[in-house]
Order: sequence, then C-alpha cells, then structure tokens
Amino acid sequence: MLGGGLAGLILGGMQQIAVVPMILEAETYETGGSEESEATPGDEAEVEPWAPEDGAERTFWTVLNSMLVGIGFGLLLSACYALRGRVTWKGGILWGLAGFAVFNLAPSLGLPPELPGDAAAGLEQRQVWWVLTAAVTAAGLWIIAFQPKPYLKLFGVALLVLPHVFGAPHPEVHGGLVPDELRTSFAIATMLTNAVFWVLLGVFTALLYRHFGGEAEDPATA
Repeated sequence: MLGGGLAGLILGGMQQIAVVPMILEAETYETGGSEESEATPGDEAEVEPWAPEDGAERTFWTVLNSMLVGIGFGLLLSACYALRGRVTWKGGILWGLAGFAVFNLAPSLGLPPELPGDAAAGLEQRQVWWVLTAAVTAAGLWIIAFQPKPYLKLFGVALLVLPHVFGAPHPEVHGGLVPDELRTSFAIATMLTNAVFWVLLGVFTALLYRHFGGEAEDPATA
C-alpha cells in the first residue's frame, strides 16, 4: 500500500503536468458548440452528473484516484512477489514492466487512450475486450517467463497475439472533435507517464516487500 500510494502520487503529479492540460484542451472542442443548442420550450431540464470543479478540487480527486489505483496495483504486485517467494529491486522493475504491458501497452494497441469528444464503440464491448486482453496478456507473459518448455513459450506468444488477431471493437465512423496532433500527443504522454509509474511501482513495492518481512533477497532470483 505504501509503495503503490507513493507511485500513484508521482503518477498524479506527472499527469497534472503532461496529460491533464491536453484533456482540458480537448474539452473545449467537446463543449464548444454546446452553448449554441438551447432547449426548446417544454423540454425537461436534464440533470447533469456531479463533476469536480476545475482547479484545486479537480486536481485533488485526480491525484487521489491515481493513488488508489497505485495501491491496488501495488497489492497485486506484492501478491506476485509472495507467489514467487522473493524479489529484488531489479526484479521489481521487470514485474513493473510486465504490469505496464498487461494493463497499458497491450490494451492500447487496440484501444488507444481516448480524449473527450473521440468517437468510440459501445462501452460494454470495449470493457469486455480490455479485460480479456489484459487477462490473456498476463497469462502469456507468465508462461513465457516461467515455463521452461519451448512449445509452452510458443503458446504464450500465441496468447499475446490472440486478442489483436480478433481486433478491438471500433465505431463505424472514426475520429473525433479534437485535432489528430492533439490525439497523438495525448496517447504518447499517457503511455510514457504510465510506463514511469509502473517502473517506480515495481521498485517501491519490491523494496518495501523485503523491508516489511518478505523473503531475503536472492541475487540470482528476480
């Protein structure tokens, strides 16, 4: 929890610098024409869902969310360390990179990070594909890393490719309201900040796992 919270705090700070400004810019495209459409007489007023106010309130909830996500993933990595029995800080980096591949890189190959106003397929379809891709990628990496037999490693590689052979769900009309340059920059910034987060998460959780009673470090074991 400590390692995940710290890594999540750093992620929240990086997002405020590199990611959030792009989201705010995209929201100007999304809401740019909303003032032009006015409700006609007799229409029922729509109740807008709650959202934090821009500024300190929005920053607080964004950083808090990043810390909670970090704690969850930190506990997940700690469970992996417990299953393996021991871990070094270098091994923590590898575990962190594996987490990045499972939860960010592989799903993003089919469903890139989206900005407000981007066209997208149905939410349930995307959620199902995302969950299946993450699960299959995790299984494939586990087989490749820990199964000694070559044919099993080939099976692991096949699992990595399988979700992308079927393909992610996409809308009939691609694109969105924001410029392509902003969309590309957002995807790059999102992936880089998450990569740094996962590396730090792996290091912090590995060191703290050993400090708080994990197995003693074995230089030959990751």
